[in-house]
Amino acid sequence: MQGLPIPPSSTPRRVLLPFEDRPALSFATNDYLGLARDPRVIAAAQDATAKLGWGSTGSRLLSGDRQVFHDLEGALAQWKYKDMALLFGSGYALNLGVLSTFWGQGDVIFADRLCHASMVDGIRLSGAKLIRFAHQDLGHLRGLLAKHRKGYRKAVIVTESVFSMDGDCTDVGGLVALKQEFETDLMVDEAHALGVFGPHGEGLIGADLAPKVDYIVGTLGKALGGMGGFVACSAEARETLIQGARSLIYSTALPPAIAAAGLAALAIVKTEQRGATVLAKAQYLRDRLTVGCPGAVLGESHIIPVVLGAQVGEVSARLREAGIDCPAIRHPTVPKGQERLRLSVTWYHSQADLDRLALEIHTDFELH
Repeated sequence: MQGLPIPPSSTPRRVLLPFEDRPALSFATNDYLGLARDPRVIAAAQDATAKLGWGSTGSRLLSGDRQVFHDLEGALAQWKYKDMALLFGSGYALNLGVLSTFWGQGDVIFADRLCHASMVDGIRLSGAKLIRFAHQDLGHLRGLLAKHRKGYRKAVIVTESVFSMDGDCTDVGGLVALKQEFETDLMVDEAHALGVFGPHGEGLIGADLAPKVDYIVGTLGKALGGMGGFVACSAEARETLIQGARSLIYSTALPPAIAAAGLAALAIVKTEQRGATVLAKAQYLRDRLTVGCPGAVLGESHIIPVVLGAQVGEVSARLREAGIDCPAIRHPTVPKGQERLRLSVTWYHSQADLDRLALEIHTDFELH
């Protein structure tokens, strides 16, 4: 094929590597609560497959809808303290659909500079004006709102509650205050907070803040151990998406088993409160890494970035040789000079696992 961009040989390339071929001790997974292999979740998926078949056979607006989707949407809406929820085939399709449905020409979207690529692509698809504010800098955002808000018809502030590559948490209450002051909407992606934060794993947006956040988006593909995305919103917004979100209308619905597994996973999240344990493990590892690690150890969540710059690829490779999977995160996923290991601490990591990782990283730097 001609015309496709191929990076120069000196540029580190992305690779596809089957998970089964990686070392046994992984700090790369988003299965934060260990639910992807939970027997109860697997059993729910198997039972639904036996009863309903594997594929949904079409778009939800044609032959693909199932009652289990509505059951899961109701449970998700209750969990997120919103009127309704709507499932999408993936978190990427979700953000494209929501952002391109509600805003367009003549509107403005104020987005955190480190928002996920799916949100950036959704904004571009919408045709709205994109104005980025410095990461987590509400003062900068306020200045931009004061300068630009009046020039546009509709406006929305877009951010994540826990950022996937920095592991830091957003001041959602501060964003709500700005939203109210400047009469904008607010859309927050809770993908990496769900299951881990909150007394029932509901994320950083609890009962007090949820009514003030217009669109709360999340995923089934991380702490819930499955796949798919959802938006929790008003009944009117849900109906608008059903009528206008192209990434919903023109996509085959999820397999029914995915929704059944999601219901089982959600019940575990709400009752077993595994998130607090995961956060405690993460803080333990962060403390171990901070002492003696020449890289910058970031984050305040279960995601721990260790910023190493250009040497990150070599460190990742040496860890893999030692039997630990910590993929290198490179530009353009993160800015040049900010290349890092992204460590995901999960429910099934033992203290011995955490000690082993910290020791290997410290030893690596002592030897090199």
